[in-house]
Amino acid sequence: MSRFKKNIKQWLKAFLLALLTVVVVKSFFFWVYFVPTSSMEKTLLPGDLVFVNKITYGVRLPKTLLTFPLSHQTFPFNHLKSYTALIQLPYFRLFNFNIKRKDVVVFNYPMEDEHPVDHRSFYVKRCVALPGDTLLIKNKKLIVNGEEQLELPTIEFNYNVRTSIALNYDTLLRYQITEGSSLSNDKNWQLTMSDSIKNQLMNKSYINNIRPIQINENAFADYIFPYHPYYKWNVDYYGEIIIPKKGITVQLNKNNIFLYQRIIRKYEKNNLENIGGQFLINGDTTNTYTFKLDYYFMMGDNRHNSSDSRFWGFVPEDHIIGKAETIIFSIDKTKSLLSKYRNERWFKNIE
Repeated sequence: MSRFKKNIKQWLKAFLLALLTVVVVKSFFFWVYFVPTSSMEKTLLPGDLVFVNKITYGVRLPKTLLTFPLSHQTFPFNHLKSYTALIQLPYFRLFNFNIKRKDVVVFNYPMEDEHPVDHRSFYVKRCVALPGDTLLIKNKKLIVNGEEQLELPTIEFNYNVRTSIALNYDTLLRYQITEGSSLSNDKNWQLTMSDSIKNQLMNKSYINNIRPIQINENAFADYIFPYHPYYKWNVDYYGEIIIPKKGITVQLNKNNIFLYQRIIRKYEKNNLENIGGQFLINGDTTNTYTFKLDYYFMMGDNRHNSSDSRFWGFVPEDHIIGKAETIIFSIDKTKSLLSKYRNERWFKNIE
């Protein structure tokens, strides 16, 4: 064998070994995730590159075996599907599974039925309720198991703001307000901000008033899970609801079936028929169901601008990827090359 062929063979071996190492590390140990939206402001900002620890919640073994390495839904340079679902392994997780309330969790978006679980889009939210917890949101206040939860300083809501002078977006950026818009003129705004930023603004002489956006308690929002008028819920008034837990049996009725039908059909793979309030599960008549998986309730810290469990329901345990622990670095893609790096966020722990 010529020297050239030996060198090619050695380079090929080194490349394959490096590729295998990256695939194993990404699949079993840790992963990095670019935050695309503002749903977790101010905890996470669009452009944050986040370190995700997959060991914390136990290692979820790959489900879809026939996948192009280091791809997700499509190949890196085109829009062709990069996997085939012909071979699907059952869900299995190594080691313990121990999510805590207020953890920032990365998971697969549960509503993408067109993809296998491990190829659904990546979401990052805060876990606010665990399996078996009772959750209630009342006038924006989060109540779990009858106790009002102490909100983190990063939690944001929307407010109507009236000023005596014209404001512009540069002024708002000085107060780290990145979301919102003028309503009728540049003295009347709807802005997204935390409680501390709201208090700073209230002390300014040019602020006439700041009023929280109010939603009536019984205002039914048809885009809020479970999308049924019996549950007159909205983003500020939600529940009371018990988070499904593995091994718990529930009585099914004509109303709560809307809470559980997606779990029964999609997440736990049963055939469910509802014939005039009479339920058939896998051909057997029944009025009960026992959950096979644990479920979690996730919410964004940007409470009025987050697509989360209030909109699409529970997150099954087999969709959990890992815990978001550290911001590795952060860039603001809206700014110029010299000013886009948010150096103060590099290597910042996520709380």
